[in-house]
Amino acid sequence: MKISADPVRDYLAAVEREASTLPADRRQELLADLAEHIEVTRAERPDAAIGEVLAALGDPRTIAATALSEAGGRAAGAPSGSGAATTPARRGKVHPLVPLALLTFSLPFIMVFPDLPGPLFGVLFRIVGAVLLCTSVHWTGVQKTTGVLLTAVGPSVVIATSNLSDGGPAAGIPAFLFNLGMLAVVAGSAAWLWRARRV
Repeated sequence: MKISADPVRDYLAAVEREASTLPADRRQELLADLAEHIEVTRAERPDAAIGEVLAALGDPRTIAATALSEAGGRAAGAPSGSGAATTPARRGKVHPLVPLALLTFSLPFIMVFPDLPGPLFGVLFRIVGAVLLCTSVHWTGVQKTTGVLLTAVGPSVVIATSNLSDGGPAAGIPAFLFNLGMLAVVAGSAAWLWRARRV
């Protein structure tokens, strides 16, 4: 039995064959989603064998059948989709502006409503925005990681550290100016992500 030199390419080619009745743009989107999912999984689990990564995605026929059913098409004889197979096909349905808006407006929400429920909603906005950013198909893995660090993790750590230290937000800087500085970092990072997005 011949062993493929590039199992990822063979896997994607199999999905493309099975999904040949999909419109070309939707088929290319599906293949891009799968390729990115494979890339992210391999980066997160470098010790995992490529066979395991591909097996976790599911059978190419199942993925194609799921994509066809979502597009309103039919795949004769194709099995119904499984949870693992539907994930890549369903990702990226959220407009790229949504996670960026949630991440950006989480801080002003806390600034405008410093007492409850402001901080609670601000943190929820930040978490949801980070999750949507990480599951989007509009950015690469490196851009997602950088974006989450600059818009969610970094500002949260800086603000928490500042609030716990003696003297309040960054000793010697008024709280309003400190918050404006953090907002500038978050908004600048969101603007960079917006420009770097894949359409």
